[in-house]
Amino acid sequence: MKRIFVAVVLWALLICPLLQAQVSWKEVAPGVWKGVVGTPESYSLLSVAGVSPRMDGFTRLPEVSLPGLADEIVGQLQDGKTSLRIPLERGEQLYGFGLNFQTVHQRGRILNLHVDHYGGKDDGRTHAPVPFYISSLGYGVFVNSARYLTVYAGSGARKDSPNAPVPKDRNTDKTWTSAPYSDAVSILVPAQGVEIYLFAGPTPMDVVRRYNLFCGGGTLPPRWGLGFVQRTQKLYTDKDVEREVNEFEAQGFPLDVIGLEPGWQSKAYPCTFEWDKTRFPAPADFVKAMAERNVRINLWTNPYASPESGIYKEMYPLSGSHTVWCGIVPDFADARARALFSAKFDKEHVGIGVSGYKIDEIDGYDRYVWPDVATFPSGVSAEQMRQTYGLWVQRITTDLYRKRGQRTFGLVRGSNGGGSSYPYVIYNDYYSHKDFITALINSGFCGVLWTPEVRGSKTSEEWLRRFQSVVFSPMAMINAWSSGTKPWSFPDVTDNIREYALLRMRMMPYWYTEFARYHFDGIPPFRALNLEAGFNPEQATADGELKDKDLETNPYLESVRKEIKDQYMAGEYLLVAPMFAGQTERTVVLPRGDWYDFYTGEYVGNGEKITVKPGLERIPVFVKDGGIIPMMEPLLHAPKAGEKINLEIRHYGKAEGSYRLYDDDGETFDYEKGAYSWREIKVTRDKKGRLKGSISKAEKGKPDNIATVSWKFMSK
Repeated sequence: MKRIFVAVVLWALLICPLLQAQVSWKEVAPGVWKGVVGTPESYSLLSVAGVSPRMDGFTRLPEVSLPGLADEIVGQLQDGKTSLRIPLERGEQLYGFGLNFQTVHQRGRILNLHVDHYGGKDDGRTHAPVPFYISSLGYGVFVNSARYLTVYAGSGARKDSPNAPVPKDRNTDKTWTSAPYSDAVSILVPAQGVEIYLFAGPTPMDVVRRYNLFCGGGTLPPRWGLGFVQRTQKLYTDKDVEREVNEFEAQGFPLDVIGLEPGWQSKAYPCTFEWDKTRFPAPADFVKAMAERNVRINLWTNPYASPESGIYKEMYPLSGSHTVWCGIVPDFADARARALFSAKFDKEHVGIGVSGYKIDEIDGYDRYVWPDVATFPSGVSAEQMRQTYGLWVQRITTDLYRKRGQRTFGLVRGSNGGGSSYPYVIYNDYYSHKDFITALINSGFCGVLWTPEVRGSKTSEEWLRRFQSVVFSPMAMINAWSSGTKPWSFPDVTDNIREYALLRMRMMPYWYTEFARYHFDGIPPFRALNLEAGFNPEQATADGELKDKDLETNPYLESVRKEIKDQYMAGEYLLVAPMFAGQTERTVVLPRGDWYDFYTGEYVGNGEKITVKPGLERIPVFVKDGGIIPMMEPLLHAPKAGEKINLEIRHYGKAEGSYRLYDDDGETFDYEKGAYSWREIKVTRDKKGRLKGSISKAEKGKPDNIATVSWKFMSK
């Protein structure tokens, strides 16, 4: 009977030029439905990520039913490919489709979702081309395919559409457009079937939360991972590192992680994964000595094995047909290759106390990565391998630390759908401050983290502006692999830099809690205003005017719909509006509700556009009415497990407020066994109308890392 069915399907595929059907849906988690078109490939983004949904987090989301548009989603098989068509309404906006750097609004765009290094253009080729998008109407769509996907995000008008655009005469009608109205998202998958997931809201934020929870919940980094990171020059020795650590201490700058660049290895590009004994003659002693000073060591590498590596011979038959920089490419779809790679890293690095990795060059640039004609022993195609290689390296190294009961936090150049729970932050070599902020905003739509790292700067102004931004990001880092720059490299702003470095440390209780919310509830710690309640997109939306001379240069140029891509939410209460070199003032769009200045507590506005002139020494930051920001003393290192801190709780505005402060040991996975606490902070008014604060007692047997509590009511 089974053979007859298969024969019928094959006959249909061969004889019928087109197979089209609505998608049937099965609920796989609260508010998440899976649909199947054709025969999906077993190798997919979710199968590689290998994570399970964090089901407890869904209980804190509203109950929802299958979105109405589900009945209108159509799948189609033709020529060995699958296409999906998802309807759109007028006025509906789309967000997501991966880590974009220049655009937040994605409707009308055509994207080729393809893991690659971002090169200055939002075309879908990026470090994390996650095939997930969110609608402003409160639903989301994820396509679980490890293929290069082509997305028409509201581009292309069907002749049989009930919402087909009306023909217009370009000569006489000023409303004519070269991009007629389209009422659907169309996605082309180069495979004979695919899984599609539909996420309900009811709000866009709820959609994002469900996606992150479905992918295992957001990562909860160790507390030290949220401290300050300095990456050293590529040929540093152990003595150079020791001198740099001494300098940080002497200068009064915080430091939690030193990142070693390629020179720690005996050979790099390709890599041996082994220590260079001339620069680091006793690596275990070096790592231990740094740990005793509360400084962790993070190692740069890429996964391409040098002929001089100790695992080269054994890995050779488990690698792809093509090399990268003359190094073999491990086939991580093969469990034997993963085990060999993991054992090498455990022996050489993790086993002697190395705290994490910076995994480079797994994203692309076609000129050096393996070509699409490459083959791998597992049978996985070169295309699928490229789309998932970042997931594989994150999974392998994360599992390595998990087996030791240690949390890690590192850097990676490539990721994809399903990787929300991995303890990695994406970075790249394209050094645009403005684009880096837009990427930080878009990261919240696609379940990844991004750092607007600081490298070099031409002026002290640029240096300070970049540093201010990175303090309000997932990883506060200077990457000095080439320049050798230090936080104090521009003496005229050194005091300002130190102030913000210490502010990062003072805000540790807030940052750590926000990452706990990411882990347990799926709430991105850094995200677009479009996910914020009270935000009105019309505040920032206006048609740009076009002049005749513009059309002479480009006759198909369209008016531009403005979007907010240079300010974002940081945690529950903060709105951050970075300044860029050359700016003395900027416009900030405030969502509805009263907002207050982070530094002074002064009232700044409600649901309006304001112009701020903060001066060079300040990055504009604003706090919601009733906002509570827990802070601690400015330590030079993140608190260790069991180390008690003095907590200062700041309250902003006139409204009463509450905040749940998270705590655990900050280093292990004991929180998964219940060794964590949420302490309720409340600010209320007494009978005389005066604000007063309270914090719940630590539960017996739960972490209690607070020594003293003080209160600071910022708004008078």
